[in-house]
Amino acid sequence: MNRIPFPPIARPLIAILRGIRPEEVEPIVGTLIEAGLTAIEIPLNSPEPFRSIEIAAKMAPADCLIGAGTVLTVEAVDSLHAAGGKLLVTPNVEPDVIRRAYDYGMVTMPGVFTPTEALAAARAGATGLKFFPASVLGPSGINAIRAVLPPELVIAAVGGVSDRNFADYTKAGITAFGLGTSLYKPGMTAAEVAERAKATIYAYDAAIGA
Repeated sequence: MNRIPFPPIARPLIAILRGIRPEEVEPIVGTLIEAGLTAIEIPLNSPEPFRSIEIAAKMAPADCLIGAGTVLTVEAVDSLHAAGGKLLVTPNVEPDVIRRAYDYGMVTMPGVFTPTEALAAARAGATGLKFFPASVLGPSGINAIRAVLPPELVIAAVGGVSDRNFADYTKAGITAFGLGTSLYKPGMTAAEVAERAKATIYAYDAAIGA
């Protein structure tokens, strides 16, 4: 099965900016990139998401991964491509969405919870899998499902994961994460996000022994 590989970024941490407004993108995204978080997801249930993604994609260095979350339709994949997005994250497994994103060369991280969903996403050509909510499955649950998956898939834990419990997951060999409210909530200033990003990176590097 052909799949788009996950790029060699310094840390496989995806900052989820749910609720961000276009006018907040430059300071917030700039702060995250400067801190060392170079994968950014703007969910499509945010205000004017494609405008925000376009702003982020234009300002970010070429080695950054900018894209959308909560992508549900192939039409949304087309709009994401038009905005310059390179990353697609979904809450579910919709093979047509994954394949359209593959055609555009996007990194794809569909949301899964069960072995059936995980294997369906793998068959569709997903780059990796977003196990959500990770807090319910826990590291051992994700690891048990990972045993039956293609080894090249990137496995990310999302939902209830933060700088406070990275070590629980990294001990189980899970080193990719999606980080939402622990990093950003609507209304936060760039300075507040910078502080959260710094704490996140410090905890992550400590957890993986960097």
